[in-house]
Formats: sequence, structure tokens, C-alpha cells
Amino acid sequence: MKVLVFDQQEDLPLAPESVKPIVKHILAQEKRHTDEVAVYFVGTEEISRLHKEFFNDPTTTDCISFPLDQDQSLEYHNLGEIFICPKTAVDYALKNDGDVYLETTLYLVHGMLHLLGLDDIEEDDRQKMRAAEQRILEPLIRQKILLSR
Repeated sequence: MKVLVFDQQEDLPLAPESVKPIVKHILAQEKRHTDEVAVYFVGTEEISRLHKEFFNDPTTTDCISFPLDQDQSLEYHNLGEIFICPKTAVDYALKNDGDVYLETTLYLVHGMLHLLGLDDIEEDDRQKMRAAEQRILEPLIRQKILLSR
């Protein structure tokens, strides 16, 4: 499986090789397969631009996911693209005395769950999303498989 990582930001040092084990863990937990997924780490300007262009909201956000191949029977399956804004995680962690790498890992988990079909617009869906995030994050934390520098 290809996990393409593009670090286009300077707010948080990230080791690109720390992304693939997390993606593999999520796919294994969810019993899903893909041949490719792309993860972009971007600054606030880019995430705001994408948010405005695709969701008509010019504010910054934590992550945006773009699912691609919905048909899992394809010979080559590309799950999609996730755009993550580490600056949002930095700001959140500073305000809440949290761990910025854990917060950014949460954004990766959240984005992957969106690519796998979960949503969080309605309250019922939000509850399912939060439960899935916790179910996936807990073993990652225990095994110390988080994004890192």
C-alpha cells in the first residue's frame, strides 16, 4: 500500500514515516483495504482556501478529506486525500494543555474515518465518529504509534 505524504507546512516538524503505521492501523481496525491514500500537511492559508472552495467556508479547520474510489472492487483502489492543518493542532494543544502530536494524530484518524464513509454532520453521526476515533486512538496511544518529529 502506498501512503503518500506531503508536508507543505512549517508549524510542526513531522516525520513522514510516522504516517504509514497509523494509516495501516486504521485500515486494519476497520477491516478495509486500499492501494493508495495521500496525506497532505498544510498551513492555515491552504486549509482555509480549500475550506472556502469546497465547503463555502473561508475559516480555518483541522482537516478536510476527499474520498476518491468508492468501489472497492477496482483493480487499483485509491481511498482518497486528507489535508491536515497542524497549526490548528498547535493552537488547540496550547489552549488546552494538550499534546500537539496526539492532536494531529487525531486529525489523521478523523480524516481517514471520513474517507472510510463516516460523517459528523448530524448529532447521531457525530457520536459514531467520536466513538470510532476513541476505538482507534486508544491502541495507538498504548502502542505509542503517533505522529512524531
